[in-house]
Amino acid sequence: MVVPAFEEVARNAATRAGALLCARYAAPQRAAFKSDIVDLVTDADRDAERLIVETLREAFPDHGVVAEESGVVAGSSPYRWYVDPLDGTTNFAHGHPHFAVSLALTRGEEILVGVVHDPLRGETFAARRGAGARLGDRPIHVSTVGTLDAALLATGFPYDRRRHAAYYLAFVQAALERAQGLRRAGSAALDLCWVACGRLDGFWEWKLRPWDMAAGRLIVEEAGGIVSDLAGRAPALESTEIVASNGRLHAELVAMLRAVRGVVGPLPGT
Repeated sequence: MVVPAFEEVARNAATRAGALLCARYAAPQRAAFKSDIVDLVTDADRDAERLIVETLREAFPDHGVVAEESGVVAGSSPYRWYVDPLDGTTNFAHGHPHFAVSLALTRGEEILVGVVHDPLRGETFAARRGAGARLGDRPIHVSTVGTLDAALLATGFPYDRRRHAAYYLAFVQAALERAQGLRRAGSAALDLCWVACGRLDGFWEWKLRPWDMAAGRLIVEEAGGIVSDLAGRAPALESTEIVASNGRLHAELVAMLRAVRGVVGPLPGT
């Protein structure tokens, strides 16, 4: 099986899950809490994940799958899928129209395929290692903004934000003082894809999992951007923090974040 076929199956799985989410979107949502009162899961999360996992396992029965809601399905091959069936569950549960389906295929530490599907906009972002990034069938590239003061940035807040609001807001204050604008939309997968296509110039967030960012990370890199941790190093697959940018302002963005961390200290709970 070649990598383009992997992408084709991933696109099909994401599109099918997106159709399910669209069908459920207008209906009242039954939500449960996971690790925190702000950490939601809905029946739509679980049903979309089940559909994706079944699609992947039918096509690639020897592949492993790591899914946000159902955990790990072991495989006999070195390939492993990371699945977020609904990135932006809080948005979805409140009827806020910004969420996505995210799938990534890895082999060891290498991300081979990334697909992020935005069902309400009908947009599918995809990348294969070494083959560039696309929105639909159109190649995409990061922006050409070269300085932080001209940049539109985005961030997200971990689920422990009620307990550590002052810590996270210190970084927000720095960005508000330095950048042209700052957004917090509620889907890390889409934030990364929007960096990749130039709608955003930079993004950072903490306490993420591989299913949140593996697909988006590859899409940014294949669109010409840079992805690192807050120290500026290439992140491991299991890293929980991410900084992504168009590359031109990456050093300046990392320096800003590191300066704040030097004042407020290490990330709480780590």
